[in-house]
Amino acid sequence: MRTYWGIFLGALLVLSCKDQPAETAANDGEQEKAAPVTPRFAYGFNLGDFEVVEDTIRSGDSFGELMLANKVAYPKIHELAQNYKDTFDVRRIRAGKPYLILKSKDTAGAAQVFIYQEDPINYTVVDFRDSVRAYRSKRKVTYVQKEASGVIPQGGSLSNVIVGQGLDYYLTYDLSQIYAWTIDFFKLNPGDKFKIVYQEKYINDSIYAGVGPIEAAYFEHNGEPFYAFAYHSDSLDVREYYDEQANNLRRTFLRAPLKFGRLSSRYNLNRRIRYYGYKVRPHKGTDYAAPVGTPILATADGVVTESTQKGGNGKYVKIRHNGTYSTQYLHMKAQKVKKGQFVRQGDVIGWIGMTGNTSGPHVCYRFWKNGRQVDPLREKLPLAEPLAEALRPAYFEYIDTYREQLDCIEFPLMEDGEDLLTLNDPEDAAAQN
Repeated sequence: MRTYWGIFLGALLVLSCKDQPAETAANDGEQEKAAPVTPRFAYGFNLGDFEVVEDTIRSGDSFGELMLANKVAYPKIHELAQNYKDTFDVRRIRAGKPYLILKSKDTAGAAQVFIYQEDPINYTVVDFRDSVRAYRSKRKVTYVQKEASGVIPQGGSLSNVIVGQGLDYYLTYDLSQIYAWTIDFFKLNPGDKFKIVYQEKYINDSIYAGVGPIEAAYFEHNGEPFYAFAYHSDSLDVREYYDEQANNLRRTFLRAPLKFGRLSSRYNLNRRIRYYGYKVRPHKGTDYAAPVGTPILATADGVVTESTQKGGNGKYVKIRHNGTYSTQYLHMKAQKVKKGQFVRQGDVIGWIGMTGNTSGPHVCYRFWKNGRQVDPLREKLPLAEPLAEALRPAYFEYIDTYREQLDCIEFPLMEDGEDLLTLNDPEDAAAQN
């Protein structure tokens, strides 16, 4: 089965051979010497020293059976399984993952090295020569800075605009995380627009390996501009995004417990439901619809106080974040966390389901403040700490170039040259009529 391994190795293993002169009578039948073969190196090995087997893990394959079939003695397999669990867990090889076996060229043809490709960049090497050992490594990656921009059209979405330009879908996720509280991505408007400066990763300068982090971004929502700059200094433990005034864009809570989905029902104390004869039945949750199995995220750090199943709530998780705030996530297919467990913001705590009283797959997100359920979308929750005063001069100097670069990026035009935003501007539309 050909995979990106096949593409990579196919390019890597090409032999460089010099043209051989035609034999003539002048050489008296002497055999010409073969041109030297260029060494073929990959993953730290000269592949020319081995018989190379390239394949993909298939459903039902086990590491032990695979190695026994390639003449690795069982004691060595056992030694690996016992001593290198943290480096390479032999029970967790996954179908679809490519691998390489380097076998000896002698008559035994036994596997000497096994290379397991976790993704296009990261791989694990199991060396059976002499004493067994295993280690993780990475391919050399080149980062190339890129720019992109887009305008949300009527009836469009951020993901459609990004994918429609042939860009990596992961940029949609990155942008939604950077502006998770600043912008409601469930309610973008025609004419909202963005610019980004980001990185693309390449192996051997030619094989695409995904996008790197967004370095700087500009998003205009409802005519209001929002800048974001990634910053990580020696004094900071983590990489954070700040605006042009050094305010942290992250809040103590995520806006929604899903990466992507649809806001299907808001907090509403006066909701009337046809099924109940249009009687007032308050809805104290905020519903986000998504396919069954979609991961549900903890919106802030906290301790799980409940992970159970009860009545109309179905399977749910409740988290206490501090003395003021708690959150609850209903109708799960299954929970991933247990009572008493500490979770971080963004951790997966369960999956979208239809347990309890529900007419479709969604999560009902409930939010408590001082023991009373409130609307999380109307709460003014505290921001994360802004950049320290001592770090601000260096930060402002750092972002100057990025801000100028963002300001110079142009938005895409329609085929007739009109700005996409112009077509969605009510005043311009009225003027044209």
